[in-house]
Amino acid sequence: MNFHLTKDFEYLKPEIVKAISDFNTYEADFDTGKRNSVKKIELSDRIAIFKSFKRPNIINQIAYKYFRKSKAKRSFEYANKLLSLGIKTPPPIAYIENFTFVGLQQSYYISEFLEYDLTYRELIHQPDYPNHEVILRAFTKFTFNLHEKGVLFLDHSPGNTLIKIKDKGYDFFLVDLNRMKFKELSFDERIQNFARLTSKKQMIEIMADEYAKLFHKSFQEVYETMLHYNKMFWVKRERKKRLKKKFIK
Repeated sequence: MNFHLTKDFEYLKPEIVKAISDFNTYEADFDTGKRNSVKKIELSDRIAIFKSFKRPNIINQIAYKYFRKSKAKRSFEYANKLLSLGIKTPPPIAYIENFTFVGLQQSYYISEFLEYDLTYRELIHQPDYPNHEVILRAFTKFTFNLHEKGVLFLDHSPGNTLIKIKDKGYDFFLVDLNRMKFKELSFDERIQNFARLTSKKQMIEIMADEYAKLFHKSFQEVYETMLHYNKMFWVKRERKKRLKKKFIK
């Protein structure tokens, strides 16, 4: 077992080991489909989120042992990278990897549980949410700041940014961190990063307007580019769903 703890949380190792051994006895707190399991577990002095990644296929078991970092390790390292850049994410506690002679079998990423008020998803499903446009523009500014710092969050989707309402403004926290790139971003890479968030044109228009102001581009150029990548994503997604249904039948 490869067990790596943040220095400040080394004292929690015995509790974490026990929680992992009892992991299947805890109820899942979040719906993540069949891919992974995410559970909220109370430790002695804090509540932690334990994310268990689905066992990889045999090829990836070998790859994660010899050639690539596991999703758990990437999540831990990316969390620390984000924090070093001044980007908020729930504090990382540990990652754990279980290997056999074949390769990686199980892996876990553990972070502190964060109380939050909403995610982007509420903005999609509740158009009358208080200060809807203000929050959407703040979220767009947050995304712009990610891009300015060279962060391309590949899973920039409705549930992966937690939002806390403050007395003045909002705080944004990234979660589900295992797919990221750190580099200087082109205009198209920046705008394509919005594609997975929503297909609602009114929301796209607001995000395009805010991003155009921040990036000093014309609204029309940003809006048309955002619509283009958005349409590409949702068409591709629907095609995959149809193929999956056809295959299941």
